[in-house]
Amino acid sequence: MKKNENNTRRDFIKKTALTTSALALGSTIPGGVLGANDKIRVGFIGVGNRGSQLLEGFMTNPDVEVAALCDLYEPYLQRDRSKVAQWIFDEVGDGRIPKMGETFTSEVKRYKDFRKLLEQKDIDAVCIATPDHWHAVQTIMALDAGKDVYVEKPLTITIHEGRRMVEAQKRTGQIVQVGLNRRGSKVYQKLAQMIQEQKIGEVSISRAYRISNMYPDGIGSRKPVQTPKDFDWDMWLGPREFIPFQTNIFPYKFRWWSAYSSQMGNWGVHYMDTIRWLLNEKAPVAISAHGSNYIKDDRTIPDTMEVTFEMGSGVLISFSIYEACGGQDLPYGEIEFRGTKGTFYSDDSSYRIEPSRNGQFQDWTELMQAEEFSLEKREDPTKYLIRNFLDNVKSRGTVWCPLEEGHRSTSFAHLANIAYETKKRLEWDAEKELFTNCDEANKLLHYQYRGNWKL
Repeated sequence: MKKNENNTRRDFIKKTALTTSALALGSTIPGGVLGANDKIRVGFIGVGNRGSQLLEGFMTNPDVEVAALCDLYEPYLQRDRSKVAQWIFDEVGDGRIPKMGETFTSEVKRYKDFRKLLEQKDIDAVCIATPDHWHAVQTIMALDAGKDVYVEKPLTITIHEGRRMVEAQKRTGQIVQVGLNRRGSKVYQKLAQMIQEQKIGEVSISRAYRISNMYPDGIGSRKPVQTPKDFDWDMWLGPREFIPFQTNIFPYKFRWWSAYSSQMGNWGVHYMDTIRWLLNEKAPVAISAHGSNYIKDDRTIPDTMEVTFEMGSGVLISFSIYEACGGQDLPYGEIEFRGTKGTFYSDDSSYRIEPSRNGQFQDWTELMQAEEFSLEKREDPTKYLIRNFLDNVKSRGTVWCPLEEGHRSTSFAHLANIAYETKKRLEWDAEKELFTNCDEANKLLHYQYRGNWKL
């Protein structure tokens, strides 16, 4: 759902209602470049943990044909779980290793270099599920190759990359969907309308948490070792500075290394996107972040973090990362919206409204009624986001999470990480995408790519 500052509240509600109806009816968008029975040939760049989940999601659609796979780890590329090294199972556990063993209906070409996949002329779209530091380069090159793109969150590793991706999409006219999957949730589609209609009054604060007690070992402490023969470490690093191979970076644990990801990006972007979408907010005007480390491992991000975003409207958005402790966060759901009349607690399959109690000097009892809603059966909203992407590949319409939206939501993570690194309350100009009170922070909006890699 694409919004801009000129949208009225009525336009926003109308668009949300239309999208909700489409979800509820399971409808698709008619028309388009491809015929109704034509196959959309998709290439997949990165088929590890999340990439394999997306591969499965795409393959459930009868109009998808898997055309090519690309991965730097040979067992993932060949879809042979029996060849996955034991150290990987020991490092990340069985649940992070894709099941593989898919049955493809036609020949699927295999590549270790994504650039070769992009040269394949009969590919209509690509799905990018590589580590965060690769998304910008691969997306822009895919757009320039005439491919539509489904790219996983978080969209980027820097704010500068996101703006360049938006510019590339406008230049090429290709379709891009960002994999912020709560955009595909029936519940959040419904809540978007209810919040804009002030069901719980004026929202003053929204908050979410990520709690995962990793004490005492965290991601572990490892020494560099020789790179496995069936893995291309230099290519994995790509535009990032070369460092020796470590088993607690690849696979999956890269999310605790600031050069390649962050937990603010991994989890925070999901919640920040949902909050700013439902509140119809664009970007913060000020950011502050505090953090610390209690776990002695190799991570380069904090295991404990509190972030506050101040919006121009006055709304406060709070996100907390607790990886050195456990315990209860919200009384229900994953996101809290506090309004003048009541409070929403929600996740992607249910919500609960609790009326506010009267405060000092107020004689009212309730300003609204309690309410609960839950889907009959929990659904993965990613399947709807994928379907929406495929429909718009055909119709050339507007996807639910276009690049501008994905960029704005991912920027929240980068702003938080920069505020943490500078230890300052930062003021942000969302139009110029610059900090107005800290030159040091502006230097962290991008980094120098290694070698010949460029945007």
